[in-house]
Amino acid sequence: MHRGKGMKFVGDSRVSAVRKPNIPKDYSEYPGKTEAFWPNFLLKEWMVGSVFLVGFLCLTVAHPSPLERIADPTDTSYIPLPDWYFLFLYQLLKYSYASGPYTVIGAIVIPGLAFGALLLAPFLDRGPERRPTKRPVAVGMMLLTLAAMIFLTWQSVVTHDWKKAAEQGKIRAQVEIDKNAEGYKIAQANTCVTCHGENLSGGAAAPSLIGTGLKPEEIAQIAKNGRGGMPKGVFKGTDEELKKLSEFIAGLKAK
Repeated sequence: MHRGKGMKFVGDSRVSAVRKPNIPKDYSEYPGKTEAFWPNFLLKEWMVGSVFLVGFLCLTVAHPSPLERIADPTDTSYIPLPDWYFLFLYQLLKYSYASGPYTVIGAIVIPGLAFGALLLAPFLDRGPERRPTKRPVAVGMMLLTLAAMIFLTWQSVVTHDWKKAAEQGKIRAQVEIDKNAEGYKIAQANTCVTCHGENLSGGAAAPSLIGTGLKPEEIAQIAKNGRGGMPKGVFKGTDEELKKLSEFIAGLKAK
């Protein structure tokens, strides 16, 4: 084409002098290999989407969300657990080099390095090849990251105490407790609320004291001699205080 032929100049730009209609490509020579986007393709998409949506709704009805009890800020024994896609980071914080005084390493430095490597991957391997064997840098980084995430997630699952987690998150009956009662103050003085919770509804370290069904004498016996995970000699008060405490706990009835 000669310079400027079929073109006209508009400022510093060249624009085609003749506007050609934007006609879609004719696919009639490929029978059975194409179809109209509307309504054929969209109809299939909507039908498949509807099936998955109905199936998902059925699953949510059959298996409700595993809600736990209301969070108790005084329960220091509660062990939190993130969603499955963050379990590898959760496991990372369990190691000595990434926890305690080095938490910043496990929470910021290591994830930051991994994210930075992901951003640099396109610049570290700029070759046109698409075969994995011809892209050792990108493939190696991907495999290393995938292996680390799978291993840390697996470690987090197998080392977690699921039975204890289910117990600490169990929804228990609540009762309005008179925190000015003498029995409650005795429970506070003897660190009962440390394990059983501020509302005495229990936690990961101890069961609920509400609606135990025990008599005051049985409660006093447990307070003195212990039972299960509760050691002997936790209660340090007098016999009179023990009597008031056991009567107070025996009177806690679930609604």
